[in-house]
Amino acid sequence: MLDRKWVVANVEIVKQNNQNRGVKADVDRVVELEEQRKQTQIELDQLNCQANEVAKTIGKAKDSTERDARKEEGRALRAQADEVQKRMDEINAEQDRLLREIPNLTHPSAPIGMEPTEVAFGKTPIRKLDFKPLDHVELAAKHDLIDFDSGAKTSGHGFYFLKNEGVLLELALQRYALGILMDEGFTLTTTPDLARNEILQGIGFIPRGPETQIYSIDNTDLSLVATAEITLGGMFSSQTIDIGQLPIKICGISHCFRTEAGAHGRESRGIYRVHQFTKVEMFAYTKPEESEAMLENLRRIECRIFDGLEVPYRVIDTPTGDLGGPAYRKYDLEAWMPGRDKYGEVTSTSNCTDYQARRLDIRFRTPGEKGTQYVHTLNGTAVAISRALIAVLENHQQADGTIRVPDVLQKWVGKELIGK
Repeated sequence: MLDRKWVVANVEIVKQNNQNRGVKADVDRVVELEEQRKQTQIELDQLNCQANEVAKTIGKAKDSTERDARKEEGRALRAQADEVQKRMDEINAEQDRLLREIPNLTHPSAPIGMEPTEVAFGKTPIRKLDFKPLDHVELAAKHDLIDFDSGAKTSGHGFYFLKNEGVLLELALQRYALGILMDEGFTLTTTPDLARNEILQGIGFIPRGPETQIYSIDNTDLSLVATAEITLGGMFSSQTIDIGQLPIKICGISHCFRTEAGAHGRESRGIYRVHQFTKVEMFAYTKPEESEAMLENLRRIECRIFDGLEVPYRVIDTPTGDLGGPAYRKYDLEAWMPGRDKYGEVTSTSNCTDYQARRLDIRFRTPGEKGTQYVHTLNGTAVAISRALIAVLENHQQADGTIRVPDVLQKWVGKELIGK
């Protein structure tokens, strides 16, 4: 979240930023509560000071009657202070809740509104096909790669079984991405599929409520993660990092679970929008002055991965109306999907500045300097398997119905063609 004092001092900037993002947040109430907080703190300090002064006089009392009277006066002052402290806690809790509803600031270059800006294209051009392409659902049925019926029967709509070369492609995509991330200096991890709700909230997800996309576990403080961004961001919660450790670059393999409430239509067909998938996620902790360069680096890695897969794509600078609350700036990589005859998002990378770190209390310390600072956090998709599978299957299909396995995946899949 944003710094409380900064919000109060920059009300119009915050309001304009909210408007650009299409977010409603009660900034005026935050300011009102800040004034109440200040006045309540003065009242609390005065009561505590008076109680301390009375306590000092108890030992100097002339007799037991005077001593009992001063003790009673001290107890009354402490009781008053407790009531004021209770009021202070209520003010702080309401103000904290409202501050958490205010989105991050936005990079000046981010397009305002809902229309994205194209900033780059992949090395592989869109193929001019002399045959009518099949979409991934049709290709999967032709080659027995995905079993939607069994997935729906066992778990419900939006679940599926990968089969045969579909399984090999999933594992190959993971191994391919991990090889690149090792080369790029990332620490490899597999992460838990569950996280405490306070971690989800710190990252910016809503564990419960009508707008949640999260599966929560009843009678616990745990939820299934929608992305390893949640668990990787929680690794250093409530910690102070030595500046010499920065930047920290971690990747995590996890299952991802999303309710996808309200998702319908052709764009949700097949495995484009599902309730469970596997993802390799990148996460970075940096010094504040290094986060913009890290964002460009994560974007470069995502492009490296999809250039290697020989998939056509474009990179867009996400507009303010589509930015999630924590993101200061976000790039989406959209792969060309012949079955849809349009681009579809396959990865994203975001600079969240200190928005998540402030909520999770993640700081760094510089030797010789007083105090600490909040780190900046960034996240980026290396490969979301379900959508990467769509891009690979559809872009590498051949006129005879076979699917060419990209060169970079062949050593793990064990063949050059699927269906021959």
